[in-house]
Amino acid sequence: MRQYLDLLEHVLEHGTKKEDRTGTGTLSTFGYQMRFDLSDGFPLLTTKKVHLKSIIHELLWFIQGDTNIKYLVDNNVRIWNEWPYQNFVNHPDYTGESMKEFVEKIKNDDTFAKEHGNLGPVYGRQWRAYEGPEGQIVDQLQTVIDTIKTNPNSRRMIVNAWHPPLINKMALPPCHMMFQFYVNDGKLSCQLYQRSADVFLGVPFNIASYALLTMMIAQVTDLEPGEFVHTLGDTHIYLDHLEQVNTQLKRDPRELPKMHLNPEVTSIEDFTYDDFTLEGYNPHPRIKAKVSV
Repeated sequence: MRQYLDLLEHVLEHGTKKEDRTGTGTLSTFGYQMRFDLSDGFPLLTTKKVHLKSIIHELLWFIQGDTNIKYLVDNNVRIWNEWPYQNFVNHPDYTGESMKEFVEKIKNDDTFAKEHGNLGPVYGRQWRAYEGPEGQIVDQLQTVIDTIKTNPNSRRMIVNAWHPPLINKMALPPCHMMFQFYVNDGKLSCQLYQRSADVFLGVPFNIASYALLTMMIAQVTDLEPGEFVHTLGDTHIYLDHLEQVNTQLKRDPRELPKMHLNPEVTSIEDFTYDDFTLEGYNPHPRIKAKVSV
């Protein structure tokens, strides 16, 4: 994963200090691209341990079209908890509950989860039930899969999560907002455009998630995985992550692991957590950092 370390160095060298929505401050650059040949191994960062369980469950959650954190909470995935909790703190139902108490209520009270665990029409809704101006619903992900099978030379195999009329109803507007597939020589490649990239915390998740999605769609369309191309817009390191970044840059990348998918799965909706096996992952230790909300 030299590509990722090069990205860190690029932002440190060329970034300028900018204020941001969270109030934390960033070093920011605009426009960057990385390419990952998926035949080289699964691009899961080795210079720090990355929590693969969260990546897989989040991706399955997107694919199912879900927008409520209850599925994630039930599987002990915490990466989306901050946003609904902040909304809950500002709600009349809030009576001083801690984050831990909030999560327990989501897990154990379906009525509470329905009311306070919903994130609005975020990724899963846009991937699987994009609403047109006259109320028509488009399953963008299935449309792309069908097109790959029937017209692989199409230049319209795109899923778009950026839906302007609904942005203000989302807990967080989509950062990884649009992706396109490309078929050549029996291989499926994917390019992601990410408008906002938290390089230290978010980008390693995004790389692994979309690489895995590419592998999954390649399998259900009888293709081999090709490349994952990651194109970044506002590419930033939060100022309170600089120490962690410098720690990571002192570490040498290790051999990439291999990801194996259950070959019996032939439909994108049929994948479950147990259908993924990672082999040979030997990362450096985890580096903790605070998420800016």
